[in-house]
Amino acid sequence: MNLQTELAPHHKSGLLLRNPVITAAGTFSYGIEYAKIAEIQRLGAIICKGTTLHARSGNAQPRTVETSSGMLNAIGLQNPGVRTVIKRYASIWETWQVSVIV
Repeated sequence: MNLQTELAPHHKSGLLLRNPVITAAGTFSYGIEYAKIAEIQRLGAIICKGTTLHARSGNAQPRTVETSSGMLNAIGLQNPGVRTVIKRYASIWETWQVSVIV
């Protein structure tokens, strides 16, 4: 069964995924950690954690608080910046069959 999904049909490069199964934004960080314990190649795409043009240290502590029905977090988009992300991870992502969306 062909489950290919085109996410950007009107973009000149398009974005063809092998299937429509995509991680929720940020849940797999940059994918590296999960590649060691999960069959990520079976996914259609990994959506990375929030990444900004420049590095951000995020919000001051405390960043999480328990509530009666769960937990709230306000991390504040802590990330090393897009250039660092590309430098650290792009060569690894190139070896994967799964698409990575930053």
